[in-house]
Amino acid sequence: MAKEQISIFDMFKIGIGPSSSHTLGPWRAAQRFVDLLKGRKVLQDVQEIKILLYGSLAKTGVGHGTDIAVLLGLSGDDPVTFDVYQVMPKVEHIKKSQELILGGEKTVVFNYTTDLLFLYAESLPFHPNAVTFQAFLNNGTAISETYYSIGGGFVVQENDSQSVLSEVDMSFPVDTAQELMVWCMRTGLKISELVMENELAWRPEEETRAGVMQIFYTIKDCIYKGCHTTGVLPGGLNVERRASKMSKRLLKDRAYTDYESWLQAIREGGKDFGYILDWVSCFALAVNEENASFGRVVTAPTNGASGVIPAVLQYYITFHDAYKEERIIQFIATASEIGSIFKKGATISAAMGGCQAEIGVSSAMAAGALTECLGGSQRQVLMASEIAMEHHLGLTCDPIGGLVQIPCIERNTMGAIKAITAAQLALTSNPDKAKVSLDAVVSTMWDTAQDMNVKYKETADGGLAIKVPLSLPEC
Repeated sequence: MAKEQISIFDMFKIGIGPSSSHTLGPWRAAQRFVDLLKGRKVLQDVQEIKILLYGSLAKTGVGHGTDIAVLLGLSGDDPVTFDVYQVMPKVEHIKKSQELILGGEKTVVFNYTTDLLFLYAESLPFHPNAVTFQAFLNNGTAISETYYSIGGGFVVQENDSQSVLSEVDMSFPVDTAQELMVWCMRTGLKISELVMENELAWRPEEETRAGVMQIFYTIKDCIYKGCHTTGVLPGGLNVERRASKMSKRLLKDRAYTDYESWLQAIREGGKDFGYILDWVSCFALAVNEENASFGRVVTAPTNGASGVIPAVLQYYITFHDAYKEERIIQFIATASEIGSIFKKGATISAAMGGCQAEIGVSSAMAAGALTECLGGSQRQVLMASEIAMEHHLGLTCDPIGGLVQIPCIERNTMGAIKAITAAQLALTSNPDKAKVSLDAVVSTMWDTAQDMNVKYKETADGGLAIKVPLSLPEC
């Protein structure tokens, strides 16, 4: 019986910041709409395009770059390959020229002010992150489709809500932590080994390994770039980049031209607790400053939480001498399985569950991955993941100005540190005596998400978002 499951490459997607649900998802939705027009052979008949953003996509859309994402998606650009340095120039050209080239093929008149509408007071019942595309044809008819960005770059329509998952016959189908543990006990496989066996349902092992390493290379480049880029983040909050200054200070102003020599210099700095703690924070800051600047990042499992897993992985590589392909694949595979359990049992969307669904889930993923890589048992892996999430329960999503900057960037440093602490606790504990299971905390997270007031779910209508006076430029 085919069972819908989630691949490593569903949890980890290469894209452009600042948000997986508000940038990558809408970008993919726009691409789907263009593909639909091409499939119906009406792309050349389109005279006018309108874009309607609802709910959270409207309220924090500008801060998250939703408008930018849909314009680039409709233009036929892809977030995996599009030159990040051309993001703003291309969008500015669309605005000034008042022309949009659909799919890179069909030019239509497009007025940013009147054809892209932020419906702040309207929300669709299926999911808070909704976007409708309307194409008006030269025969007087129109085609309209609504898409929902449900977190982590996943996009669905109301009548195909399960299409985000692949229907495959897996060797070890898993929906819950308990099922995962049963398979591990029956087979004796580590969680990462079980994941790699399951990935064979999609592709040969060589392709999976190559794909995981491509994810790592993107993470590595993002960390290195973030640690060597200065300036102020876009958006109007005037947040100054800190990772580059921190890296420079920790390395005593020494300059390095490549990742490997930089990594070696960090290792040579010692293993003092404060030194390591600073570097973990620096790694997380670097990724999320890149994310906030429309840089190329990896959803882990979301863009807003994209610094936690990279920071913990870089910590493992740097301070545990683990710059080895096998170790990196083990880490990412284990993390993906933990993330998939949260997605199936709860949510990874801040618009549905607050920041516990992003930073909390990423911290749990990182904690579990680090625990296995440091020699922990399968039960200790699940225990570490539970500990990490338990101490993120109820965390709200309240981005100031709707930007993925304050408190989002610093929250990634907190999530990374908690993940390392959770791993250490699990490694020195007897998991058989644990009082709370991972499944229990997943269920609790979902209950908390449902109880949470909507103003704390990525709407910028509550929390810190309304306590800090702003003077942001108008879009």
